[in-house]
Amino acid sequence: MDWLTRMKASLVYIENNLTGEIDHEELAKIACCSSYNFRRTFSFITDISLSEYIRRRRLTLAALELQSGDAKVIDLAVKYGYDSPVSFSRAFQALHGVTPTDARLDGAALKAYPRISFQISIKGDTEMDYRIETKEGFQVYGVEEIFNEDVGLPSIMGTDTSDAGHRKPSDLWEDSLENGMHQKLEDSAGELPAFVGSELSKVHAVCDYRETGEGTFPYMLCAFNTQSSDTGGFTIVDIPAHTWAIFPSGNVKWDDFGDTIGNMYKRFFTEWIPTSEYEQVGSLDMELYGGDDEHGYVELWFAVQKK
Repeated sequence: MDWLTRMKASLVYIENNLTGEIDHEELAKIACCSSYNFRRTFSFITDISLSEYIRRRRLTLAALELQSGDAKVIDLAVKYGYDSPVSFSRAFQALHGVTPTDARLDGAALKAYPRISFQISIKGDTEMDYRIETKEGFQVYGVEEIFNEDVGLPSIMGTDTSDAGHRKPSDLWEDSLENGMHQKLEDSAGELPAFVGSELSKVHAVCDYRETGEGTFPYMLCAFNTQSSDTGGFTIVDIPAHTWAIFPSGNVKWDDFGDTIGNMYKRFFTEWIPTSEYEQVGSLDMELYGGDDEHGYVELWFAVQKK
């Protein structure tokens, strides 16, 4: 089953379970990836988080039932997974701009969010620079935090498809820069290993490198552990040997840097993975940073294997 077929099958599962429980682990099995990686892939492809898409689809169906029948609000609340008629009414009004009661009125203006369909669009108008490298296992160390999957995209910068109310990896970066932990990590790092470009910075990021429980993923501000590193007080992580698909950004003006990273992630998921002979190994990836006063530079590393 190819990538496009798996993603279509996952949408069928969502549609068939909008009035029941959507098991995110089952959804991930259908898509042949981790739960977190499915959420992230979905966000990059659609520019909306998975949970928000499900919410919109459920409230779209609820609105249709209100307009076409005499369904009770309390019954619709239960049917579409809300704890109470109050929480259902609040969510309904936030999406549609009217209460469930007013939605029954003739001429009520409502919003409809159709079912998403996945297709591969063959463009070929902009090249993607990448290289495939096989590397032995290595260690990184740094400042780790566990995040809820609903935060959406993991990148420090770029398009934010996250759900409100959840702490994001970008918050970890901001806190570390403010409280001095970023500087401490940079000062602790020794020479970069030989397999990393010497022009890169000392502090990078690694994502989803170990299991942390259903609905969560780990993210770490990290440095490479070499003989000259001082890892005291930091979390150490072993990264196994992998084949990596590495995508360099080139030098980008800082004003455009965030959008560039977001676009690189999106193109990896929507253009490169669906059409390449590789697939991801889990959802392990790294962000390696560089740059100067005028320009930023990033390499996105994705653990991959031949299909």
